[in-house]
Amino acid sequence: MFPQQLTDSRAHLIAQALLGGFNKHYRLFRATTAEAKKRFERADWHGQQKAQAQRIEFYDKRVDEAVEMLEAEFQVSRLPMTVWQQVKLHYIGLLTNHLQPELAETFFNSACTRILHHGYFHNDFIFVRPAVSTEYIENEEPAATPTFRCYYPTRETLRDTMIRIVHNFQLARDFEDLGRDVDSVLGAVQRELGLFRWRTNFQIQVLSSLFYRNKGAYLVGKIINGFTETPFALPILHNDKGFLYIDAALFGEDDLLMLFSFARAYFMVDAEVPSAYVQFLRSLMPRKPRAELYSAIGLQKHGKNLFYRDFLNHLRHSSDKFRIAPGIKGMVMLVFDLPSYPFVFKLIKDYFPPQKETTRELIQSKYLLVKQHDRVGRMADTLEYSNVAFPRYRFEEELIKELKTFCPSLVEEKGEDLILKHVYIERRMVPLNIYIQEATPQQLEHAVVEYGNAIKDLVAANIFPGDMLWKNFGVTRHGKVVFYDYDEIEYLTDCNFRKVPTPRTEEEELSGEVWYAVGPRDVFPETFGPFLLGHPGVRELFMRHHADLLDAGFWQGHKERILAGHVHDVFPYDAHKRFQAQHAGAAIPARPAEPLDRELPIQ
Repeated sequence: MFPQQLTDSRAHLIAQALLGGFNKHYRLFRATTAEAKKRFERADWHGQQKAQAQRIEFYDKRVDEAVEMLEAEFQVSRLPMTVWQQVKLHYIGLLTNHLQPELAETFFNSACTRILHHGYFHNDFIFVRPAVSTEYIENEEPAATPTFRCYYPTRETLRDTMIRIVHNFQLARDFEDLGRDVDSVLGAVQRELGLFRWRTNFQIQVLSSLFYRNKGAYLVGKIINGFTETPFALPILHNDKGFLYIDAALFGEDDLLMLFSFARAYFMVDAEVPSAYVQFLRSLMPRKPRAELYSAIGLQKHGKNLFYRDFLNHLRHSSDKFRIAPGIKGMVMLVFDLPSYPFVFKLIKDYFPPQKETTRELIQSKYLLVKQHDRVGRMADTLEYSNVAFPRYRFEEELIKELKTFCPSLVEEKGEDLILKHVYIERRMVPLNIYIQEATPQQLEHAVVEYGNAIKDLVAANIFPGDMLWKNFGVTRHGKVVFYDYDEIEYLTDCNFRKVPTPRTEEEELSGEVWYAVGPRDVFPETFGPFLLGHPGVRELFMRHHADLLDAGFWQGHKERILAGHVHDVFPYDAHKRFQAQHAGAAIPARPAEPLDRELPIQ
């Protein structure tokens, strides 16, 4: 129960201090995000990647600062609960006209759960539900930039309007030929929309900030023609002459879902009112949860908060039980799922078999590496939680036995709750080894091509996956192959790729043991075959499309280019969508994989 009166003077000061901590965080967050425009203009790709990784650390640093300050000034860990109830009420009042109230609520939760024992996680001291609406928030100051801009072209002015839309972003670098690019875009519009009837209400709405990620800047908006809305995105890149060009035109929800995939790095987007950006993006991708959209624009902590709210809502409206996840059990992670929920839950086991020379701390560092690295559409994002309470009765007894056997340090039973002290949550995919067993010939070839493409994209991003067994990759509902087992990944540049030495004697040639010296980071790609290509059909397809993956020279060549400072292009859209013929100076991906003609079922 909340107090009837706000009687403790400390409560208001604590609320102000907490909000001040959040405001500092978001000011610094926006500052580094806004710098993405300058980094893009300078083609500072290494700086962009570094900023993307460092920005992820901002939130926890600011929360730690706020908690340390509150403890020093108010000894908050020893305050009675009646004071915390008043702190929350004061905090709600301070958010009345705030432009990021939902993010500030999440910051409050993060600070409180670090101060209070997890027994309080379900009560009134944190924001289990939002207290302040985010509907129709806008900065009303005259000089403020609106969330999106509207343009009202006629047939005759459409081309000039498109040129003006691009120019309005005021990029401090010239386009090679913007008129040519706009003609390509309008040709793609014609192919997408056909000979449509021009309605009275024809407009183009464009978000006011470009979306920066790696080597690209993306213009995101929608075309409205009467009652029809068509989402679109235009990737803007640099060519090898230093000029800008529009590389493609992406249309429709499916194209944008690939661009905003959970397997890609977060965008840099200068959003003063993030809820307004998410609302606009939801109009383009209604199937994309708000949690994932917040994460996609770099606000992954609030995305994590929303995900947990959605998860609790799903538990309230379902009755199936958590079970051991189907497939081959891992040696490092215990994986379980809920059949009605499209995610899996992963816990690091307390002990590992002898062949796995690793530790819990090392595995956690690998997951952090993936979180901060460019995932290039090939590594699933993970949500990391501590001290999560699940209703015990929703667990199958076999699963509880597995948890207590392999992860006893992470499991605590408290009343009717089963508390997991550390858990990762990932999007559920069809394990690739299971998929190829049931695939048609067309699907099998697609899967093998995609598997090799996934490895090559990881290589381009300076990632050596380590354990490349098929079971460590999954197939998304759109037919993309994604890697999800991170305990053995390394930076490519930390590995030494070697050919197997030529035997010097007959005894060495016939030896069943490794007779040559092997260093801790040595990798022999030609030895991958026996582990990966036992299936004759898979082997034939693999050797046709990806035989170079068995050649040490392929890996070593990429390593040398990365060490020389080269940043590879990895495109979040299919090669056939690119305006290739008009951009001879641009890098062209040489290995498109045709998409499946149907959506894959989630198993």
